[in-house]
Amino acid sequence: MVRVAACQVRIDIDAPERTRAAVAGAVERAAEAGAELVVLPELALTGYVFADTAEALGRAEELAGPGIRFFRELSGDRGLMVVAGWCEKSTGERPYNSVVVIDRGVVVGCYRKTHLWGRETEVFAAGDQAPPVLATNLGLITPLICYDLEFPEVVRAAALGGAELIVAPSNWPRGLVPHGERPIEVIKAQAAAAVNRVGVIVADRCGSERGQDWTGASLISGPDGYLLAGPAAGEETVLLADINLADCRDKGLGLYNDALADRRPHLYREPHR
Repeated sequence: MVRVAACQVRIDIDAPERTRAAVAGAVERAAEAGAELVVLPELALTGYVFADTAEALGRAEELAGPGIRFFRELSGDRGLMVVAGWCEKSTGERPYNSVVVIDRGVVVGCYRKTHLWGRETEVFAAGDQAPPVLATNLGLITPLICYDLEFPEVVRAAALGGAELIVAPSNWPRGLVPHGERPIEVIKAQAAAAVNRVGVIVADRCGSERGQDWTGASLISGPDGYLLAGPAAGEETVLLADINLADCRDKGLGLYNDALADRRPHLYREPHR
């Protein structure tokens, strides 16, 4: 059993110190509640709504930069795992929208977002490596970033690679949601958990930034697709839940079926046009 936390915070691209304090406070609350794994939003320290590539480059950092040191200190001081989005400096003309996984102060993996959303294509370079399945002291974990989670092939590949937990720092832009419905991103995250029998933790952000409103619908889903916590309701919060990783390894669906073994990949090829 692993206690996980999704920290939903207000991030302000124009107030980095306030943002950093909000992130630190959320991790502290999660730690006090016994969390072993803490997930923070996409681009957690820099904000998202960059005016242009030049501004993003000005905020970008290398892995040895102060932002990652800040996350490492949070992780090491509290003896837990931190998953956080960051703006990564590249050797090219654009930075990467990345995520780092830090286990008790030690970086155990990074991933660069491969599926860019909206204006991200004008600001960031897309990663060209599949999300890793990281062997950690808590289990097998795959980090994704926001829009990545909406591609069934991505989550399926992680599940086939043995991932037990999918962790997804996110910035979900607020859209129109019919009365009585949940944001479609929430439904997709639950579906991803259910069809692959994996736990899914999404840390969204809340509030607004340079005219962009955020959904603020962080969630924690069990491997059956049902919510263990959330979706959050648009305010700062720390969601907590206990996930049994044995359930995430068990792909059985009743007496006769298996979520992965029942696949027939030779039937799933794209049709000839």
